[in-house]
Amino acid sequence: MSFINYAKKEIHCKIVYVGAGLGGKTTNVQYIYEQTQPEQKGKLVTLSTENERTLFFDFLPLSVGDVRGFKTRFHLYTIPGQTFYEISRQFILKGVDGIVFVVDSQAERMEANIEAYEGLKKSLEQQGYDASKIPFVIQYNKRDAQGAVSVQELESTFNAMRRPYFEAVANRGTGVMETLQSISQWIIRDLKRGETNQ
Repeated sequence: MSFINYAKKEIHCKIVYVGAGLGGKTTNVQYIYEQTQPEQKGKLVTLSTENERTLFFDFLPLSVGDVRGFKTRFHLYTIPGQTFYEISRQFILKGVDGIVFVVDSQAERMEANIEAYEGLKKSLEQQGYDASKIPFVIQYNKRDAQGAVSVQELESTFNAMRRPYFEAVANRGTGVMETLQSISQWIIRDLKRGETNQ
C-alpha cells in the first residue's frame, strides 16, 4: 500500500498506532518525534477531538537503508481509541503498511483494550486487509503500573497469532524505539520482497 514519490526517490509507508483511549499511543508518537533529528522529520500535527488527540508526522530514518534505490519515509499516525470515532479510524487505516497495537497493562483497562482490539480487526476486515499478512506488532504499555496484568495473560488475550511484542513504559521511553524498529523493519522486509497486504 506504500506510495512511491519518483521525483524524490522515496517510498512512503504508513504506520498506525492503535489501542484504547489514553493507553499510550500519543505518548509513543511524541517520544519518537522528540528523538528524531530535526532535518529528518516533518511537522507534528495534532487534531484534537473532545476526548482524545490524533497525531501524525513523517520522518526519514537514515538507518533503514534503501529499497531498490529509494529512501523510505515513514508516516506515523495515532487513531482515537473510542468506538464513536469509527469514521476517523476507517479513514486513517486506509493504505496502512503496518500496525502497532498498544495495550494498556492496567487491569481496569482490559475491557477497553479488548473493545479496541475487536474494533481494529473489524476495521481491517471492512477495508479488505488480511490481518494475518499485515505487519503487526503489539506493545504492552504501562508495565510499571501497580497490579499490571501479567504478560502471559496479555499474550493469551491479544496475541493468538504470535506477533512480536514489547513491554513498555512509554512515558519514560522504555520499549518505544524497539517497537518502532520492529514494525519498520518488518515493513522494509515486505517491500524488499515486493509483498502487499491486501
